[in-house]
Amino acid sequence: MSKQDKIKIIELVRQGDEYVDASLLTGQERFVADQFWPKIQRYLAQIPFAKDLAAAYYAATDPTTPLSVRAGLLAALIYFIVPTAAIADFIPGVGFIDDAATLAATLQLVMIYITPEHHAQAEAALAENQKDAEQ
Repeated sequence: MSKQDKIKIIELVRQGDEYVDASLLTGQERFVADQFWPKIQRYLAQIPFAKDLAAAYYAATDPTTPLSVRAGLLAALIYFIVPTAAIADFIPGVGFIDDAATLAATLQLVMIYITPEHHAQAEAALAENQKDAEQ
């Protein structure tokens, strides 16, 4: 079998409503890509800042966003995803306060890099997740 005859098997990772080659993602990006949407779906009704969170996700996974901005956003998203935050996420009413504060501080620093396209993608993805949750 020649090199041209070999089939390349790739692993696809869901990023919002798209799938990308997992080998193109860094470890942090892959962790966020694997864990972000399942957590959003689980807690969508409890997260008043879901739109900002999803827009941050799209900015963090956009290759045109500057690397330093992507790194900061990925750190904030990882803080949201990891269940061992300062305040446990499952506590009704207060579980996401620390996540909201972390995201708000990060957004203040990088807000100019979150584009209208990121917000539009976030709205579409959240609407789709809301529809899925209602079924």
